[in-house]
Formats: sequence, structure tokens, C-alpha cells
Amino acid sequence: MSETKVKILIADDHDLIRQGLKSILNYEPDFMVTGEASNGEEALKFITLYKPDLLLMDINMPVMSGIEVLKKIKSDGLPVKVILLTVESDKKTILEAIEIGADGYILKGSSTQELVEGIRRVCVDENYIDKSLVTLLFRKVATKEVEHSLLSTLTDRDLEILFHLSKGLSNKEIGDVLYLSEKTIKNNVTRLFKALDVRDRVQATIYAIEHKIEDLYHKKFPSA
Repeated sequence: MSETKVKILIADDHDLIRQGLKSILNYEPDFMVTGEASNGEEALKFITLYKPDLLLMDINMPVMSGIEVLKKIKSDGLPVKVILLTVESDKKTILEAIEIGADGYILKGSSTQELVEGIRRVCVDENYIDKSLVTLLFRKVATKEVEHSLLSTLTDRDLEILFHLSKGLSNKEIGDVLYLSEKTIKNNVTRLFKALDVRDRVQATIYAIEHKIEDLYHKKFPSA
């Protein structure tokens, strides 16, 4: 992390939640909460006013929803990373947000450690999806029948990397598991995105889930 503190804007319509998040984040030496918004419209205004590095936003916001704010940020090319806070029942909305391209997705009720890890990973240009949310998607996303997919064309090494990526592991964690450098994993992940025609690790995770990577992985690596 840079010595410069990460400037964070919190957007949530519940004051108690905003204050709780603010206390958690300001406790971290490399984070600084620079503003709070109670609705989507305020969030957009405060992005211009406070110029935060990162927007931590509830996906269900009054006046303008989190989805509408995210679309506006992307269409206007605003230089702010976006992490969405969501609940399990928002699965359809989460999939829409993934298509638009938020930088991170964290379930409300996740641990402080999960929240902090998610922000730090997004700040070093890794898209982040809450590990609990990955589990939820594995359980609820309608998987396709076994078919010829790009997964079957991957090398064993790429399949291993994609499997661990789909479980929510960071590049460093995947490198530790496979005894490879973080740089090697990063290069392989970038190449995987091109091969699968996806934008980021979250879309790669969805693709892997839909095409039953868990079955394919354990068939290839039965002792894993």
C-alpha cells in the first residue's frame, strides 16, 4: 500500500451503518473516510466535491440506486473505484452490477477483516468478491449442462489458477498455493481474462461457476 491514505466515501441511507463503517475504516492507518452520503444523488455530488479514491456504497440506495450511481460513474469516466455492499437476496442485482463493472462486492454482515481485505485488494487494482458471496453464487447461480466450453481448452495450470481465483483467493494467495510468484499469477490471470473474453476476476468467477469448474477441477485433480 502507498504511504498516502486511501480516501473513502461511504454511501448508505442508514446513519448507524455509516457511523459503524466510518469507525472501522478510520481505525486502519492507511484509510481515511472523507465523506458520507445518505443517498445515491449525494454520493455522485460528493465524488466531485471530495474526490475520494474509493466509494463504499450500499447497492439499495434512495433517490438513485447503487446501480444507477455505478452506471453514471462508468459512463462519465469518474476516477473512483466502487465497492458495493449487498445482501444475499440481491443476487439478480449483483449480477447486473457485475455486468456494469463494479470493482468489488461485499456482503453486509461480513467480518471487519473481509471488508478491510476487500478494500485493500481493490486499491491495488484487483477486483474483489466477498468469499461468502462466491459460496452463494456457487449455490444459487443456475449452472449449465456440461458442454464444450473454453474451460476444456485450458492448460492444467490455467485451470488450477482459475479454480482458486473463483474461490476468492488473491493473486498472492494463489501463488502461495501453487508455489509460484505473485507476478507469474498476475500475468497468467491477465491472459486467462483474454482467453475467456471476460473483463475482470469477478466475471471470470461467474463464467467458471456457470461452466461447473468445480466438477472439472476435481476430475482433473482427484486428490486435490
